Amino acid sequence: MTKVSIDTNMDRPSDKELFDKLRQALIAAQNGQVFLLDQDTLAEDAIDLGYSIEEELSEVLIELLKEAGVADYAGSRPPQRSYKDEIQNLELFPFSPHSTRFECRVYLKFAIHGGSLWLVSLHKDRPPKE
Repeated sequence: MTKVSIDTNMDRPSDKELFDKLRQALIAAQNGQVFLLDQDTLAEDAIDLGYSIEEELSEVLIELLKEAGVADYAGSRPPQRSYKDEIQNLELFPFSPHSTRFECRVYLKFAIHGGSLWLVSLHKDRPPKE
């Protein structure tokens, strides 16, 4: 009998893991444990979406994380790791849910560390160029 070796690392993240990451991100957002990786870019993208990053970011994040599901995962398998100093080597979790608030698909990418959400990207979804 031939033994087949399966690289389960390529199957990551599982649906359970994605569900858990969304849950962790939601809890962090609800607790105000949100850090912005590139504040200038996030502010420009907030203007494009039509909300105030200073006044509405928490509300927007909570709404988006509640609307996002496992099927909205837009990342690679296994997840990419960050090269930015603040979140060096943490796994990145991008999702592309449809937003009722913005009436379009948005791209939301974050990392989770120590109960905090590190927001990397939040903008209108930009489908890949062919």
